[in-house]
Amino acid sequence: MCLLLATVLTGCQGGGSVVSEREGYFTWVDEQGRVRYSPIVGVTGQSMGKSAEKNTDQKAGEPGDGSTSESQEPGTGKPAALEEGTEYTLENYPDAEQLEKDGYVRPGQRQPYFTWRDAQGNVRVSYYRPDTRTDRQKGLVEPPVQITEARVYHAGDSQSAPEPVPGHDPDAFAILGIERSADDFFARFSAGCCESLDTQDNRSWQSGREFGVTLSESSNVHPFLTGASPYELVKLPDAETVGSLVMRLRSYARNGVFVPSVVFLDEQMEPVRLVTDLVMDFEPENWRRLGYLEAWIPAFPARGERWIVLFTRQQDLDGQTVIETRSGPRRIPHIRQGELGLMQVEG
Repeated sequence: MCLLLATVLTGCQGGGSVVSEREGYFTWVDEQGRVRYSPIVGVTGQSMGKSAEKNTDQKAGEPGDGSTSESQEPGTGKPAALEEGTEYTLENYPDAEQLEKDGYVRPGQRQPYFTWRDAQGNVRVSYYRPDTRTDRQKGLVEPPVQITEARVYHAGDSQSAPEPVPGHDPDAFAILGIERSADDFFARFSAGCCESLDTQDNRSWQSGREFGVTLSESSNVHPFLTGASPYELVKLPDAETVGSLVMRLRSYARNGVFVPSVVFLDEQMEPVRLVTDLVMDFEPENWRRLGYLEAWIPAFPARGERWIVLFTRQQDLDGQTVIETRSGPRRIPHIRQGELGLMQVEG
């Protein structure tokens, strides 16, 4: 009896198998969460084995392998439900922007879904809309750098001054406190800068991280056209290595804030470009760092800019920065000394 029972059980185990384990079938889940089995027709032998292996790797919730036109639902003899092909013309072609909003699901197409099993073991189907936002829109990629607004003076942009009208007063501009022209200002600024600057005490550019520049009572002082100011000289990267870059300039607030202006010099220490009146944003302090003014300034070593000089103007020292806080407006005075941070962000 025991031998007979073992023989019967062995025959039951080897005589049949579930549909999902048979060669030539693939399984999928329909929209109601029901598990379906469809035979792979039209292929035999080695081709059938490859097709079965391909469908075995299919993800849950994908009814078929894309060749469902040859699939049939078991027991019905009818082909599985398929999406009808649509021939698009100029009249019915979907709008690109609307198609993007719809997650690139065309009208008449099945909404994407995924299947999952709940705590009771029931198979569930959840529809979703594909997220078509870019990495920048999702906040995964930082937005492009916005160059800070400023007043910029260039060398070599001189224009011929118009002929004065008869009877003009040559001292009228001085009496009214009006600068004659930007080119005239740059020429006068360049006349007093910057061949006499001390090049022995300078900072080399450091790529890959923020490096500090400190203006203190021991810093060198130069009588600029805009007023005497301590300054720091920083050497830009070599033009063969970095042709152009964008530097992030931060001025940290400690008992006041240093408002910088920047002049770019060539190899002969002649001014090439002057940047003043930077419209800097203020970032309040928090528990791990000081508050700071921030600006984004481009530099062009390939155009002959070899040095930058950081200084401040008298009119900046006469001003102040006012920020809004929870307790009301807060005044931050402008000072002659300060801590600056430079960092290359693009180049």
